[in-house]
Amino acid sequence: MGIEPVVILLQIVRLAVPYTLTSVGATFSERGGVVNLALEGMILIGAFGAAFGQYWTGSAVAGIVLALLCGLGVALLFAFITVTLKADQIVAGIAINILVMGATRSGLSLLFGSAMNSERIAGIDVPFLFLDPLFCVALVSVVGGQWLLFHTPYGLRLRATGESAETADSAGINVDRMRYSGVLVSGALAALAGAFLVFQQHTFTDNMSAGRGYIALAAMIIGKWRPVGAALASLMFAATESMEIWLQTGWIPSQLVQSLPYLITLFVLAGFVGRASAPGDAGIPFEKNRKSQ
Repeated sequence: MGIEPVVILLQIVRLAVPYTLTSVGATFSERGGVVNLALEGMILIGAFGAAFGQYWTGSAVAGIVLALLCGLGVALLFAFITVTLKADQIVAGIAINILVMGATRSGLSLLFGSAMNSERIAGIDVPFLFLDPLFCVALVSVVGGQWLLFHTPYGLRLRATGESAETADSAGINVDRMRYSGVLVSGALAALAGAFLVFQQHTFTDNMSAGRGYIALAAMIIGKWRPVGAALASLMFAATESMEIWLQTGWIPSQLVQSLPYLITLFVLAGFVGRASAPGDAGIPFEKNRKSQ
């Protein structure tokens, strides 16, 4: 009985890693003024890249590198559509998610001969979660992200871009470049979240991101667009997911148990959104904002 709380705590921390990586990435994107609804697709493509890379090379490092390249590729596409072409960010994000879902499903069929899952991979073999390099990256992303956003010139320029692109442009800041950088950071971290997921589960399964990108956005909002706050909110959502796992063995209907994380997300957001202030120009293409001034 004494070990059980420790097991539950470790499970919560493990479940929080993908949420933390993705929500910290979302913070960078939105601080620059881009609402990144494509995080779901970036997690998914990162997971697929990690599975494919390790399966065909036998190396977890190769899997991580391919996951990063895939995540950055999707992030670059999303940034081009939203920042350069000035497309609606919400519509573009949903379109990217649908595109990636179809692409990974096709990739499974072509590369593994199955539309549902890949072959088994070894993942990262470490005796303890705290020795997992991707867990360490999640910790560094929180501490380093907080420092980078609030204690460096880059962070100041990125936040200025998200608050008022027109003012930032007047001060000589390249708005498009800053927004690209925020989206690329979010794509890299979301892809690493996908790599962590697939290494933990030892196989890629169709749509294995399972809404984590959307919950990470909620964590970012609850965390008030700060990496540390987003990480704490991620722990809360991980706790609800852990509760879902433990309750599945009880008398509560499984359908209700599986909906708990999403119900809690809605209730928490209902209480926080009204009291949280998003960056002023988040979701507004710079060109449109400039013409409206």
